[in-house]
Amino acid sequence: MVTIPTVTLNDGIAFPQLGFGTYTLTGAEGTDAIVEAIGNGYRLLDSAVNYENEREVGEAVRRSGIRDELLVTTKVPGRDHGYDETRRSARGSLERLGLERIDLYLIHWPNPRVDRYVETFQAMIDLQKEGLVRTVGVSNFTAAMLTRVIEETGVTPAVNQIEMHPYFPQDELRAVHSSLGIRTESWSPLARRSELLGEQVIGDIAAAHAVTPTQAVLRWHTQLGSTPIPKSATPARQIENADVFGFDLTGDELAAISGLERGRLWDGDPDTHEEM
Repeated sequence: MVTIPTVTLNDGIAFPQLGFGTYTLTGAEGTDAIVEAIGNGYRLLDSAVNYENEREVGEAVRRSGIRDELLVTTKVPGRDHGYDETRRSARGSLERLGLERIDLYLIHWPNPRVDRYVETFQAMIDLQKEGLVRTVGVSNFTAAMLTRVIEETGVTPAVNQIEMHPYFPQDELRAVHSSLGIRTESWSPLARRSELLGEQVIGDIAAAHAVTPTQAVLRWHTQLGSTPIPKSATPARQIENADVFGFDLTGDELAAISGLERGRLWDGDPDTHEEM
């Protein structure tokens, strides 16, 4: 089992420097894969209403026997934005998860045209005060959106989960996160369905450290201060993905990997993208 180190969030919660993505892990096979991941050392599990696998995640948590060691994430979908709607959505997630609390509750997408993300975040804050949520954060928020929710609610999100990988290093937004005390979390950290892992520069850096290209990229994330959430249903790959804390990339190597920047890979501009 790999031991994954933690950092402390702005609300005092110990937060793993690497987590486990569960997108597409559904059914009995999905539950088994999540159980394997927990057994292999993962303590941060990333789910969402729109992944339609909260039941599988909850069952895996119960089967693990270590509920108190785990941070279970789920997300408010766009169709549930609004104060009362968010409270109902949280109750539905808790019922599907079969858990007494949501450890990390995120707004999945801001959906600015609808313009209800501030009241959604306020509902999450109140759920946190009531003990139904442990930590509140957001996902896919821009710097301007972060500023707005902080100014209008008085609470700084603990986490902003964003698209981040060597093709899209998010330097400016990560700097904003650092200034505000927000933890960056990376979705699609390996730039799925792209040629990223075949890039020569990554291969050369991986070879220099006797690690795989995947491990080199995930270490790039963690050294830049972001928590990546790779997904794999294969136990050996799960272990490989988590085993990235035994080596350090140099400053030049970090810069070389970031030099692959080309921008977003998918239609995910938070100012225009909508996901209900």
